[in-house]
Amino acid sequence: MDILELLKGQLPDEALEKLAGSVGASPDQARKVTAMGIPILMEAMQRNASSPDGARALAGALDKHSKDAPVDPRSFLDGVDTADGAKILSHVLGGRKDQAENRLAGQAGLSSGQVDGMLSSLAPMLLGLLGQKKAGDTREEGIPGLLGSLMEQSGGGDLKKMAAGFLDADGDGSIMDDVGNLLGGFLKRK
Repeated sequence: MDILELLKGQLPDEALEKLAGSVGASPDQARKVTAMGIPILMEAMQRNASSPDGARALAGALDKHSKDAPVDPRSFLDGVDTADGAKILSHVLGGRKDQAENRLAGQAGLSSGQVDGMLSSLAPMLLGLLGQKKAGDTREEGIPGLLGSLMEQSGGGDLKKMAAGFLDADGDGSIMDDVGNLLGGFLKRK
């Protein structure tokens, strides 16, 4: 599986069915959660990686998961460690986790628990694919450059705006005041 397919929410039908079935949702709902949730996680990671400490922490996580990249997403989901996925979500989203999940749940017609279950399965897959991509990336921009480049390739501005909206905790239209809180939460959980 290619990272850009995941970023665009293009999981194979069998994987969507597996993901949906794991939380009692429909494949359409799983597609919506994937299509919106993965860019949100990417945006949060990119913001976390904008500081040297955040970039180091994320680089370590990607190195740790680089061998977890799924060849077959359905098989990967059969054995995914959702407890690890829940930890990844807490690290990446910090105090914005509940807000992001609640908003995703509203968009997909699901409960926040169902969204959490799906994202906890998708997060290790995302880190595995990003870790694999990082291992083959030689650009000087490092992790922030890699994440930014992938977001641009997958849909650019629209995905970034949507993800930023989900991460704007106080609804003031700016996430800059929220980034410090995200990063602080990310670093405290190490």
